[in-house]
Formats: sequence, C-alpha cells, structure tokens
Amino acid sequence: MLTLVLTALVSATLLVVAGPGTGEARAAALCAGHKVRTLSFSTGRTVVYKSGGYVCAVTLAKRTGVRQTMSVSVQARGNRAVVDSGRFTHHAGPVTVHAGHRCVRVKGRVGSKSVASGWILC
Repeated sequence: MLTLVLTALVSATLLVVAGPGTGEARAAALCAGHKVRTLSFSTGRTVVYKSGGYVCAVTLAKRTGVRQTMSVSVQARGNRAVVDSGRFTHHAGPVTVHAGHRCVRVKGRVGSKSVASGWILC
C-alpha cells in the first residue's frame, strides 16, 4: 500500500514539475546518457541519447493522449535494427543498442509521418 501511495505521489510531483508539454524531459527519463540528436517531423520527434557505447532512442508524439501508430528503431552498422512499434498514446520506445564506435541509423514514426537519420554518430 505504501508503495502505491509513494508511486502516485512521485507521478503527481513529476507532472507538476515537468508539466504536460515537456517531451524532452520524458525522453530523458526513458533513456540514459546525454542527448546527441533530435529528429523532428510534423507529427512528432525522435530523440537520440548516447551513454558509453550504448545508443538509446525514443519517439514522442506531438499530440499525446490519443492512441496512434508509433515506432522507433535503432540499428548499429552491421547488426539488425531493434524496433519498438505499436499503438501508443505518448511515445514508442525506448530502444537501446550497443553500438560501440560504430555508426547507427535511427528511425521514428508517428501516424503516417516518419523520420530517418541516415548513418550518424560515426
């Protein structure tokens, strides 16, 4: 019971501190490391973080609260892409891969619009 109350209190505090329009803060809470790139597109944005040899990405919708198709993928050169896709209300991901010193390709989609980075962080 105490855990439930504490969780509700922390969630309420984060909403007050972060506010409803702070997608970057939400992405930072989902991915470890420092932000290295933001890929914006008309229906959202995909934010990329790096920590050591790991790359993490999350796609955030501009219009939250509505269940819609979203996806995020990160692919280290020479490996398969790691993907999170489905119908979400706020974000897709986070997706984390070990890239070491290899280039990565990041893709994000919200609804019918998408973004792709090409090979980055080489």
